[in-house]
Amino acid sequence: MTKKSSNTVWHNATVTRTDRERLHRHKSVILWFTGLSGSGKSTLAHAVEDYLHRSECSTFVLDGDNVRHGLCSDLGFNDEDRIENIRRIGELAKLMIEAGVITLTAFISPFRSDRSAARKLVPHGDFIEIYCQCPLQTCEERDVKGLYKKAREGKIPFFTGIGSPYEEPDRPELIVNTHQQSLDECVQSVINLLLSRGLISQNLLAK
Repeated sequence: MTKKSSNTVWHNATVTRTDRERLHRHKSVILWFTGLSGSGKSTLAHAVEDYLHRSECSTFVLDGDNVRHGLCSDLGFNDEDRIENIRRIGELAKLMIEAGVITLTAFISPFRSDRSAARKLVPHGDFIEIYCQCPLQTCEERDVKGLYKKAREGKIPFFTGIGSPYEEPDRPELIVNTHQQSLDECVQSVINLLLSRGLISQNLLAK
C-alpha cells in the first residue's frame, strides 16, 4: 500500500450526514454480510436491499465480484491482496454512510482482523456484522459458480474453506442460518434488527 501523502487535508462538507439522513428519512449504516462462498451473502444482501428499496430507503450493495471488476481489479486472492481488498471496501463503505445510504457489503472477508479494522473505521453502532452461517459441505453442494470444484482440483489456490481459512465472527450482531432458514425469514431477521436499533421506522416499510 502506498504511504499516505502528508499534503492532504480532510475537508468538512457543508451538508452533513445528519442532513442527508433527514432527507432520506432513515439512518445510514453498514450491513456487513460475511460467510463462505455459496453461503448466500449476495443473495441475502440483494434481497434485503430490494425490500428496503421498495420501502423507499436509499441503499446500495457493494458486491464482491462487482468490486473486483473495477475498484479492486488490480488485486489477486493471496492473503495480502485479500486484506487490501477489504481495507478498500471498508473505506468506501465509510464514505457511503456519510452520504446517508444504507450500505450492504457482500464479501467473504475471511479474516477477523480485517472485519475488525473495517468496524473501527466508523462510530460505534454504524457497523452491523451479519454472519451467513452455512456448513462447508452445503456450500460445496450448491457450488453456484463451480469454484469449489476448481479449488479441489487445484486450479484455484488460496480458495477460502479449501486452501485458505475462514475465521468465523466472534460476536456478530446477527447470525442467519442460510441452510435452514428461508430467504424471506433471513430478510425479516435483518429488517427486525434494523427496526430494533431505530435505523428505520415501521411506517416506512413496504406493505
